[in-house]
Amino acid sequence: MKMIHGNIWKFGDGIDTDIIIPARHLVLPMEEMKKYAMEPLDPEFAGRVQPGDVIVAGRNFGCGSSREQAPAVLKALGIKAVVAKSFARIFFRNAINLGLVVVECPELADHVQTGNVIDIDPVAGKIRLPKQALEFSGSKLPDFLMEILAAGGLIAHLAQRG
Repeated sequence: MKMIHGNIWKFGDGIDTDIIIPARHLVLPMEEMKKYAMEPLDPEFAGRVQPGDVIVAGRNFGCGSSREQAPAVLKALGIKAVVAKSFARIFFRNAINLGLVVVECPELADHVQTGNVIDIDPVAGKIRLPKQALEFSGSKLPDFLMEILAAGGLIAHLAQRG
């Protein structure tokens, strides 16, 4: 997997799937749905986020329902990774299955603001904030999950295997 370099969007604890994508928008096609990502916290988010950006959040990111649209809409917006103090387990697995990099790092959120620049080495689990000269150790995913992410998600991984 390649190094991820992007700008940070910081969010707090308990970001649930209904914040990531409110339920009333789930009936829309993805191109329309993604306009409403994170709307309850930041109505401008979807219009300002750039491909390659990274979300950094607090505890229990992705709690709530098991809807796959939550990680899917973030990926559709071009978010390359989510780094959080912790993840709801179903969001974590849905993200992996859809090819969205997720890294747990309990310390990072306390040292960043929206707009900071971040470098993530998903293979080593290393996170750098180059302008602040800070480095953190995040979770290192097992090889089989890294293979799924490298393929772009579970379906692509299974297709590669034949």
